[in-house]
Amino acid sequence: MTEKRAQFATRLGVIATTVGSAVGLGNIWRFPYEAGVHGGGAFLLIDLFFIFVIGVPVICAEFIIGRHTGSNVRGAFKILAPGKAWGVMGYIGIAASLLILSFYSVVAGWTLEYIFQSLSGFSGVHTVEGLHNQFDSFAQSDWRPVMWTLLFLMCNYMILARGVRKGIERMSNILMPLLFLILLVFAVNSLRMPEAMRGLEFLFKPDFSKITPEVLLGGMGQAFFSLSLGLGCLITYSSYFKKETPLVKTAFTTAGLDTLVSILAGVIIFPAVFTFGQEPAAGPKLVFEVLPSIFSNLPGGMIWSTFFFILLFLASLTSTISMSEISIAYFVEEFKMSRAKATRLNIVIAMVFGSLCALSFGCMSGIKIFGFTLFNLFDFLSSNVLLPIGGMITSIFVGWVLDRAILREELGISSSRMSRLTMAVIVFCLRFVAPVCIGLVFIFGLNIF
Repeated sequence: MTEKRAQFATRLGVIATTVGSAVGLGNIWRFPYEAGVHGGGAFLLIDLFFIFVIGVPVICAEFIIGRHTGSNVRGAFKILAPGKAWGVMGYIGIAASLLILSFYSVVAGWTLEYIFQSLSGFSGVHTVEGLHNQFDSFAQSDWRPVMWTLLFLMCNYMILARGVRKGIERMSNILMPLLFLILLVFAVNSLRMPEAMRGLEFLFKPDFSKITPEVLLGGMGQAFFSLSLGLGCLITYSSYFKKETPLVKTAFTTAGLDTLVSILAGVIIFPAVFTFGQEPAAGPKLVFEVLPSIFSNLPGGMIWSTFFFILLFLASLTSTISMSEISIAYFVEEFKMSRAKATRLNIVIAMVFGSLCALSFGCMSGIKIFGFTLFNLFDFLSSNVLLPIGGMITSIFVGWVLDRAILREELGISSSRMSRLTMAVIVFCLRFVAPVCIGLVFIFGLNIF
């Protein structure tokens, strides 16, 4: 490439951006309801296991590809395997990122609606049933979900248009510490609730009788999707790393902080759920129906509810920024677009498909493709098909195909026994463990059995 490529300026920027790409609704929304459905502590234990036997090795694989090539996800595979079929990974990552950005922005838009709902005290509605009807009424309307989706994507645009350092890195350096601060404040408040110990026991005391094949697959899938693996986010972000950035240490830090956010979300939610007699296995409605009911019964509930949905908004924003950067980097480097033009194109595509996804709960709810509404189709294709395939390709390529010299160079492997052991463990997991586990998630995600 003729012009010098952008790089993250600081170590803090590296950590904030990579953790921000992983942390999202999967941690604060999905993890608590998955843990609630699958028995709490047993699910957490399985999730932690797979975070480190699948998550960290695949993060390292994406980091190696991204930093060594200094290119977008499509360009990276063109450099490492020119003329080979491995290049399909680039297209999978770009397609998945646009699909996820489209439907994810709809849910992120809901968090904006609920910030204002919280400020209004949910119009005096405090029961789970009433809040359920209120949510359905909002989601099925034909303009409010679209409005919030477009507004959320405009927030993305204002950050992305400023570039890698002034936009993405600066935003992450501000938003990630703020997100952790809000999480900690909520966690401290939850620990003061009357049934806090019951909530903590549910989350941290594993009942091994709860471990079933379904729980194993649920924990495996949560670990994979929580870290945004197989999408190309971390390939793209690591292409902005400096050569002195320690990849293994950064991978462990990213996985560890991402997991900490999930655990803090559980610490926030389960004490409140038990204190107010709600079901921990409430499922996806936990955040938008059960928690607002709980907040309404707390002193200063309007303030707590508002800040909780601000927290969800911030987590959504850091994730969608990284998804957008996948296609923006591709447009800039493969089609020689200016960053401004590439950013506008990315946001316009997301706005069009995001609006259609938002309407699939309302006036377009009767339009089905293979039995799916557009929102559910985008979710299914990306989460159950493209991401597992992308993760498997990345694991197999780095584990079996990539030159070992590149692995040693990028991982900073020396002649010490510990250094060689680290590389051996990572390669073993990429060759044998990750492909098998991701394959199981893929097969059962398609409901083949």
